[in-house]
Amino acid sequence: MDVMFSPAEDTELMRRIAERDQQALWALYQEYGKAVYSLAYRILENTVLAEEVTQDTFLKVWHQTTRWDAEKGKLKNWLLTIAQFTAIDRLRKEGRQPAVHADPIEDTDESLLTSKNEARWQEESALHMLVSQLPEQQGALINLAFFQGMSHGEIAAALHMPLGTVKTRLRAGLHRLRELWVESADQTSKQ
Repeated sequence: MDVMFSPAEDTELMRRIAERDQQALWALYQEYGKAVYSLAYRILENTVLAEEVTQDTFLKVWHQTTRWDAEKGKLKNWLLTIAQFTAIDRLRKEGRQPAVHADPIEDTDESLLTSKNEARWQEESALHMLVSQLPEQQGALINLAFFQGMSHGEIAAALHMPLGTVKTRLRAGLHRLRELWVESADQTSKQ
């Protein structure tokens, strides 16, 4: 059962971290690590990079590169802001654009706890797994079009590919993805 820290407990944790108390950092991680990781994963769409960003976020807190002010907002929101900027910096290093999400940053971990969003998360995970099973070019085009939000024309320009070829490969990829999705759903219903 998750127990949220009170503002006074958050303040005490941050005071102890400033005094180099590793147990306090561990407690902070136990309390907010899932939310930080969830946000990093939403931005990066890569588990390894999300884990690295989570670690970097808590290292920044440990080294006090920025300080939290309780009067300016919740500790969780401050941590999520650090995680968001750290993840976006990581994307920029890789030459990628961050994905746009409509959910408020404060609701990152709570949104994952509802059954509706849990089902959505599972479907998105399954979808990403199925896309990875497509031929490499089809998977890459679907990622660019649907997960990165690029238009067909932008994809054609970025990949130096004729627009018709992009559309044909996307259509074929979507058709195969639909087949994989139906096969996956059939296997799940038989279990």
